Amino acid sequence: MTARPFLIFPAIDLKGGNVVRLQQGRADAATIYSNDPGAVAKRWEDEGARYLHVVDLDGAFEGEPRNWDGVRAILRAVQIPIQLGGGLRRRSQVEAALQMGVTRVVLGTKACDSTDFVSALIQDFHTRIVVGIDARDGLVAVKGWTEQTRLTAIEFAQQVTRLGVHNIIFTDVSTDGMLAGPNYTAISAVCAAVSCNVIASGGIGGIEDVVRLQHIAKGLPNLVGVVIGKALYDGRIDLKQLEG
Repeated sequence: MTARPFLIFPAIDLKGGNVVRLQQGRADAATIYSNDPGAVAKRWEDEGARYLHVVDLDGAFEGEPRNWDGVRAILRAVQIPIQLGGGLRRRSQVEAALQMGVTRVVLGTKACDSTDFVSALIQDFHTRIVVGIDARDGLVAVKGWTEQTRLTAIEFAQQVTRLGVHNIIFTDVSTDGMLAGPNYTAISAVCAAVSCNVIASGGIGGIEDVVRLQHIAKGLPNLVGVVIGKALYDGRIDLKQLEG
């Protein structure tokens, strides 16, 4: 049986139509990298990316999709699949994203608010529904990371796994955009607590961080990939080396 590939997901975060990166999810700590999301997506595809992770940051903060023009530009520019999150809190929005050509939709705040919402979508769309679990100090953060719940990341991960979710994206908010390395302990704990696939996110600063996650994945094979943002945009990681 062939081992599944460890996927690298270049992150494309959209804010005001631009490709940006935030530090620790703070809207006031944004660095603009490009005003052409489609060109950025094509660059990552050309460098070997097999999947893209796209986030509508305005949507995450405001609770309504705000950057679908940018998403459409990305879909026109590339052939590889994309997963999209940020502000998708109604079924009609999820359906519109999927009809637009998005391969997987990432639910965060709404998934935390309503397991019934998640369950109904999984029944209809199966593996196209992903749950994003964003944690600060082990507790789930929602609404663009501006509010913290009393639910632990592990409890939430186990809840959605029981609903039939196939993939979760786990982000440790305190590490995001800081380039100081992921929270390996938290990632390992989440993987050990669930049977579904886990994609790590937050803190990647160099290739050595990816290699360490790949090593962890040998013991926890449901760790199937990692989202990388700032390290790619700042040139700390050459995607061609990882995907080559």
